[in-house]
Amino acid sequence: MPAGVAPVGGSGRRGTIAGVSDLSAAFVRLHASLSPVAFVPEVRLHQADDAIGLWELTEGEFRSAQPPPFWAFAWAGGQALARYVTDHPELVAGRRVLDLAAGSGLVAIAAARAGAAAVRAVEIDELAVAAVAVNAEANGVRVDAELGDVLDGDAGGAEVVLAGDVFYSQAMANRVLRFLLRAARSGARVLVGDPGRAFLPHDRFDELAVYDVPVPETLESVRVKRTTVWQLRAGLPGAGR
Repeated sequence: MPAGVAPVGGSGRRGTIAGVSDLSAAFVRLHASLSPVAFVPEVRLHQADDAIGLWELTEGEFRSAQPPPFWAFAWAGGQALARYVTDHPELVAGRRVLDLAAGSGLVAIAAARAGAAAVRAVEIDELAVAAVAVNAEANGVRVDAELGDVLDGDAGGAEVVLAGDVFYSQAMANRVLRFLLRAARSGARVLVGDPGRAFLPHDRFDELAVYDVPVPETLESVRVKRTTVWQLRAGLPGAGR
């Protein structure tokens, strides 16, 4: 096993954590309690009750300048996408799946539970990668959690690409869309969960399902968000750029 890669999970359900310290995994377990996801109760995640308090802890222990820890909450886009995958396992069963900007790993775990042949979850936040791994372990599934920015590359042979709530800024949306279009042109099926963020290019997607998803009021200022699962149209101009 390469340096910097640690095994997780039980017998027959082993995944990997690439580039993450034991301290990060311990931090996740200590500061976020394991509980069912509101809209996908089949999955349990380490979730924080206090966004601001956890943000302060993260800054104090890791000197991070990042926003509140996205990995500690089940965001609406991810919940909707995980619900859709759980209810339509044929989308991922027997296929190689990539969960982009995985956060807590909710979508990756749903795909693994639905019978995906392999699930790779990528994140740029070390704590998120640790959260993906410990959450996968808690749910008894294998997910390979990877630290890094993959948006300038390709989908690594994934047959299905899943992305929950990634269109929250124009800069992020531009990079994500180019990546997703390349994945689609290479033959991947691309699904996105989005709760009405301003920067999702609706003309590139077809609607698959709409849900009313419970969300943390402290983060979204509402208790429920109308959230859509979209499928990217393949073969659109600019896909290879």
